[in-house]
Amino acid sequence: MDCIEEYIEKNFSEKRKKHTYDVCKTAKALARHYGADEDKAGTAALFHDMFRGMPDRILNFYVRHLDMDKKYLDNSNLAHGKLAALIMERDYGISDDDVLNAVRYHTTGRAHMSELEKIMYLADAIEPGRDYPGVKEIRNMAYQDLDQAVLLSMHSTLKYIRGNGFFLDEDTLSAIDYLDKKGGYNGQ
Repeated sequence: MDCIEEYIEKNFSEKRKKHTYDVCKTAKALARHYGADEDKAGTAALFHDMFRGMPDRILNFYVRHLDMDKKYLDNSNLAHGKLAALIMERDYGISDDDVLNAVRYHTTGRAHMSELEKIMYLADAIEPGRDYPGVKEIRNMAYQDLDQAVLLSMHSTLKYIRGNGFFLDEDTLSAIDYLDKKGGYNGQ
């Protein structure tokens, strides 16, 4: 993983580096807690934001060049994880579908998320630098019930996105629907 750490050191702002390394620590801690593979969690965490913070013109080039859906044009929040997963596979030779999906869906989630996908989704949402309404509750729940923590985080995100009139990816809606049906949402 030296190659991704070199990439991080060379291309990320200090703030993005701190976030990435904090997500990595959080993902490994969650993986340890749930008996998941810490190395896979760490790998996904290091790659998850490899395209975050890039100018839209560069992201748009990749979206077009890699034949991604046009909904990702000018939408760095949704595009960056999808792009990172494609580049992890193409340029870094990572072929583990679970790791790729953990990066691909770390922003949106999806129905039928694997344990690693849930860990990555939560690690990004609750790393120590995150400060938003409800994050403490989500952090606490993350070590009690993985599904409930993901649901709590997704419902918080849903409220924020709808309250601000942002685009909501259908993967998030299907993830919420799936987890609500699976075990129900116990939050507010």
